[in-house]
Parts: sequence; structure tokens; C-alpha cells
Amino acid sequence: MLARTTSLAVAALVALVAVPAEAGIRQARVVSANPVDNTPHVLDGIVNAFALVGNTVIVGGRFGAVKEARGNEEIPRANIFAFNLSTGRVLRDFAPDLSGGAVNALAAGPDGTVFAGGSFVASERGLVRLRVTDGSPVASFSAPVYGGDVYSLVRQGGKLYVGGDFYRIGRTLRTALARVDVETGETDPAFTVTPEGGPSSAVKVYAMAATRDRLVVDGSFGTLDGLRRPQLGVIDLTTGQVADWHTDAYATACKPDFPSYVRGVDVSPDGRYFVVVTTGGPFPGTTKLCDSAARFETYARGDQIRPTWVNLTGGDSLYSVAITGSAVYVGGHQRWLDNPMGADTRGPGAVSRPGIGAIDPVTGKAQSWNPTRERGIGVKAFMTVKKGLLVGSDTTSLGREYHARVGMFPAT
Repeated sequence: MLARTTSLAVAALVALVAVPAEAGIRQARVVSANPVDNTPHVLDGIVNAFALVGNTVIVGGRFGAVKEARGNEEIPRANIFAFNLSTGRVLRDFAPDLSGGAVNALAAGPDGTVFAGGSFVASERGLVRLRVTDGSPVASFSAPVYGGDVYSLVRQGGKLYVGGDFYRIGRTLRTALARVDVETGETDPAFTVTPEGGPSSAVKVYAMAATRDRLVVDGSFGTLDGLRRPQLGVIDLTTGQVADWHTDAYATACKPDFPSYVRGVDVSPDGRYFVVVTTGGPFPGTTKLCDSAARFETYARGDQIRPTWVNLTGGDSLYSVAITGSAVYVGGHQRWLDNPMGADTRGPGAVSRPGIGAIDPVTGKAQSWNPTRERGIGVKAFMTVKKGLLVGSDTTSLGREYHARVGMFPAT
């Protein structure tokens, strides 16, 4: 099994690198295990993504109706809706029609807008910028995608990074990854990093996360700009080039029906490390990172970088991860964490964490937080906010209460 790096070794490693601006929301403590009572309910389908614009939460996925926590009215919504974070009230004027496919990704835009990406057919196929006040598209932004869909969005200032399995965005050929202007949607000619190859037929960027000067990408690819980067790579945003950061941790295949198995990724609030979660199947007693969460140091350099720690579920998929500094939250349809010897069974040392759990960022071991959730397909969306942790999934039980597909654990 992989040896766990000690706390002192982790501290020594991160002390060698410059610390970028904060990449996300830092929370001093693990959130409460008791969800708030006022989040709205999504009545069908699945929630895939969140974004926060001011005090408004935008929710994307594949669904047709929502309902407020303190009401009985079914409110039609075509794969996207918005609600007030403080009150839980659904915004009635925000009702864009993003039918024809799912919303897979969201990112807050400038001037009270939000970017939505997915497989939908709207005024712009697969990628659109919407006003939060009334849901209308911003006509000046045009970046339709062709040949595939959008799976991930990351905005940094005036630039929007777009990941998916497309071959063209707007008028420009781009394979699975592009950078566009947030105002116009024009593709940036200075950013041409190209994913290629990989374990499956379709090249795809599943997930992305960024610091001030690094972009972490994972997905179904073998190289970035011809450099070996099996399923995971880091891009230096100061140069627009692939960083001197390489790992073969995900080069080994899992089960044949999971040729590509990386899924969610998030960067710590200080940017020093990131965590990748995967699907893939149980392989007890091996170094394969199937069905796992693994921490990597963002500013490590060189070849054959190894994870700082790995936490294995023992055979259940993880799809989403969120890092707050005090915890690494992971979600999927897992039954256990700390289960390196399990094979669809509870192995020695395993702890029960149905559908959601929290991992210590330094030790890589499960924390005591265990609210539970109905497992279903799994958690497909996390978003940390100052008030807590938003959770999006396909099921209706969270923290042993009814919270249909959307819920929030409050900060403590």
C-alpha cells in the first residue's frame, strides 16, 4: 500500500513553494451535521452544479420542477433555477429554458451574471451567459460548443476556462479545453493546451480547479500538448504552458468498463494542494487509485509525483470533492472510507460514511463527521460558501431529513 506522508513531511514540502491567493472558501471548523431547513427541493432528476452570485445560488442539472421548503407549489424549471441563500426562496424571474440536455457546470460571471455549460440547446449550444435578475442571455457573449458537451467551467477575472469533450468552440478548433473572454466569448489564441490520447475513445476534460497561477485538469486523456499526463495535469497560467508536474498515479487501468476513472477535483483555499476523487472498482491491497480520494501538492515539480495520501472506499465511486482547509469533503455513493482492504466489503479499519464524508487534510483519514445521505447515484455537486456546504445529488435524504437533491450543512 502507499505509505502515508507524515504531517512534518507535508509541512516541509509546502514550505518550499510560494503560496498563491486563496482559491476558495476557508472554514475554520467542520460544518454541522444537521442541514438547514429552508433549502428548496428539486422534484426530479439530478443536480450537477452550483454557482453563487451575490446572495443568490444558481443550481444546474437535469430536472423539470422545484418546490420551496415551506410551500406546496411545483415551480417548473428547465434544468436550472436560482434561490436566495438566506431565505431559500426561489427566484421567480430567473427561469431560462435550458432544455434539450443537462446543465453540467456553472460559474459566476461579472456584473450579476452566471455561465452555464452542458449539453442543452439554447440561444448558444452548450455554453451561455445569463443575467441572474431575469434569466435572459447576454447577447454580446457567444461561445457555442460543437462535437460534444461542456463538463467544467472555471472563471478567473476576465477569462473563462471551458472543459468538456467538444472539438470546436465558437469559430475556433479546440479539443476538450479552451479559454474564452468573459465578455465576448472569443477564444483566446494565447491558450492552446491540447489534451490528446487517453484510455477511452473520446478525449474529455471532466473537472478543473484553479489557483491564481495554476489550473488543474483531469479527465480522459493521456497527454497535454504531447507531454505524458495520464488523466491528470497541471497548467501554469503565467505562461499558458503545461507545468513541470507529472504523475503516473492514474496510468494504471481499473476495470475494463472504467478505462477513464478520474472525476472531481478541488484546490485547497490556500492553493497549496488539491484532491482528486475517482470511480473504478475495488482492488484491495494494491496501489491502484480506483474508488479513492488522493491529495497532491500543487507546486511539486518533476516526474513521477506521488500522492501525499490516499483514502480508498473499497469499491464505491466518489464523484465530488470540496476543500475548506479544516476538511476535505467527498461525496459519491460510497459506503465506507478508510477501506484499503475492502472489495465491496467492509475491510479492517473501515468506517461507515454512506454517501458523504469528511477527510482530514493532513492525515488523509476520515473525520468523525457522519451526517449520512441516501446513496443513489451520488453527490455530483459541492459548493462551499461562508454559511456552509451546499450539496447536490439525485436523492432525497440528507442528514436523516428530507432534502430533495439540494441541501446545505451550516458552518459552525
